[in-house]
Parts: sequence; structure tokens; C-alpha cells
Amino acid sequence: MTGASATKPIAPLWLLVFVMLFTGTCNTLLNKWQDMQCVRDCDATDPRARKLFEQPVWQTLTMFVGESGCLAAFALLSRGTGRGTGTTTGTGDASAPLISNTQEEDEEEEEEEEEEEALTPLEGPSLLLLWLPTLCDLMATSLMNIGLLFVSASVYQMLRGSVVLFTGTFSTLFLGRKHPSYRWFALVTVFVGVSLVGASSIFDHKSVLHFLSSNPEEPVADTQAILGVVLVVLAQSLTATQFVIEEKVLSKYKVDALKAVGLEGLFGLLTGLLVLPPVYWYYGRFQGPDNYFNVVEGFKEVFYIPSVFWIGIGICFSISLFNWSGLSVTQTVSATSRSTIDTCRTVFIWAVSLGLGWEGFRWMQVAGFIVLIYGTFVFNDIVALPAVLGLGSAATARVYEDGDDEI
Repeated sequence: MTGASATKPIAPLWLLVFVMLFTGTCNTLLNKWQDMQCVRDCDATDPRARKLFEQPVWQTLTMFVGESGCLAAFALLSRGTGRGTGTTTGTGDASAPLISNTQEEDEEEEEEEEEEEALTPLEGPSLLLLWLPTLCDLMATSLMNIGLLFVSASVYQMLRGSVVLFTGTFSTLFLGRKHPSYRWFALVTVFVGVSLVGASSIFDHKSVLHFLSSNPEEPVADTQAILGVVLVVLAQSLTATQFVIEEKVLSKYKVDALKAVGLEGLFGLLTGLLVLPPVYWYYGRFQGPDNYFNVVEGFKEVFYIPSVFWIGIGICFSISLFNWSGLSVTQTVSATSRSTIDTCRTVFIWAVSLGLGWEGFRWMQVAGFIVLIYGTFVFNDIVALPAVLGLGSAATARVYEDGDDEI
């Protein structure tokens, strides 16, 4: 058996996946919409003279405010239901499919509950272990928010698809997981699907710069576009590190997902409040009102511009629900499954953009959608690869389970 036990989620797994995809899609669109809000010189006849909201640091703090609110929700639920600390366990078998279709899984439930009792509650000084994924989240989110300023939402989400391969690789290197050949094939398939969905837009524009521009009427400079792409991809390595650390911690300790998200939000908020004042004092205040570390100017824009403020409220709620459902998925299946499912957000963002008339229908995006969904279903054992490929299946992979390695 695997070293980490599976767990009964607080809600059906299909519902957790739905909440994760819906709120994650809303979060990306809301962040981009907030970037499009005018905060200064909004009456200028020349659109280029208008100053838009460009405060990635404040967007990161907004995220942590939303996450920390989960602590209040956890306290209310604990008081109302009598649910104490550590009622939820660590991650389950990475080879467990999202849809249970074998009687063997039902027979293992009793054994898994016994393993759950052997886990240590996450409390006291051990809670500080959650500060490690929080630091990864802080750096990754800040880099992604900066990158989102220079690329469109569809490109941004396409690039986030690279987190699948990062997570799969890191889980092998640091968690000792041995993914069978068919799962590596599935991971590559997912990445190809995500790339097709986003890359389809490139060929319908006159230039890559026009495609990469957050404002199609005015393409960003070449260096800015490249910087945006690099920052978003680099952030995915940090996000994958966060997922793997969370899975490692949750495989050894019992902690409620809602409490874990709240603690990560609190730790992130405290880190930001400790780091930002000296950064502003020694750097931000000397760089003008438009630099990312001028927290005073950012405060005015967030709290004095109604549209920016209310979109921020929406971001708080969407990110708290997204991270709670995402961590619940991690506890129920695995970090790699979480990142694989999360890539489906690209399709939903594309669909919303299509419905709003932000972009036209492209057959390559449809092809990418099919490839993306197929790879996700293969990884989660909903469908099997053709035997002629010789890459194995979940049934053959389970034969080699041993110790803490998950195959």
C-alpha cells in the first residue's frame, strides 16, 4: 500500500472538481478584468494616456486575505458541527481515479480509515510547516500577476498548463513516486492539448506581439512579451513545488482542508505585511507611483476606485473557494491529479471569451480541447490507452505498489 492514505472528502469528489474549475476560471478572469480598470486620467481622449490598474503585489495580498477568511469559516463549522482539528487526512493514492469504478477500492476503505487514525494531527509548532508552501505560493502568484500584465488571459492560462509536467517531475524526484508510462504519456498529452488551445490564436493574428498583447489595439514591446511568458512559466515551477510540499505534509499529518487554506492565507498575509513596508520605504517610494512596490499608491487605487475594490472582493471569494477545493482534491487523490484537472480551466476561459465575443471560433482550439480532456481522463484512469501502444494501464501499474512509492 502507499504511505499516504486516501480520505473521505468533505464533499463528493466530482463536486470538489467542479468548484475548483469554476472558481479557478472566475479568479483568472477577475484578475485580468481588474488589470483593465482605469485608475487615473480616465477621461483622456487617447486610450494610451489612461492609467490602468497595475498592482500585482496588491492582487497577491488580496488572494491571501481571501484564503485567511477560511479560518473564520473553519471556526464556525467546527463550533456548529463539533468537528475538531485533524478530521481530514493526507493525500491518497495518485493512481486512484476520479470516478470509482472498481469494487477493490470499496474493499480498501476500511484499511484506509485505519491508516488515517495513525496520522499525527497538525497542531502546535507543526503548523509552521504550512509556511513553506505559502512562500512558494506568494512568489508564484506575484510572478504570475506581473506576467498577466504583459500577456492576454488565454495565453496566461495556456502557459500555466506547464505546471502539469513540473508537478509530475517533482513528485517523482522529491516524493519518490514512480509514474507508469501511460501516466507520463497522459501528462504530455495534457500539455499538448493546453498548448494547442492557446497556440491556435497565434496563427490568426498578424504577429505574435499582437497575440501576446493584453490590449490588442496596442501590442506590448517585444521584451515585455517575452518577460511575461518567462515569468508565468517560472511561476509554474514554484506552484508545482507548492503542490508537492502540501502533499508531503498532508501525507503525514491530519488537518482539515479549510483550516490548511486559512493558515496558508494567514501566513502569506503576515509575510507580505512584514516584507512590503521595508521594500516600500527603501525602494518603492523612490520609483514613482506606477512601480509595483509603491504600496501606498496601490492602497489608494484598491480602496478609492469602486470597480477595483469590488472586483477584489470577488477575487477574495473565488480564490478561497478555489484553494479549499484544490487542497481537498490533493488530499483525496494527489498533487499531480490536482494540477492535471486545473489545466481544464484553459478551455473554460476560452469558452467565456468566445461567448463574450473577445475572440473568434477556431478549429485548433476544439482539437486542443479534445486532446486536453483525453489526457486528463487517461491520467485519472477514466479511460485506458489502447493496448497496442504498450504503455500499460492502471490495472498493471497497481501490481507493483510497494512501500511509500506510488506507481
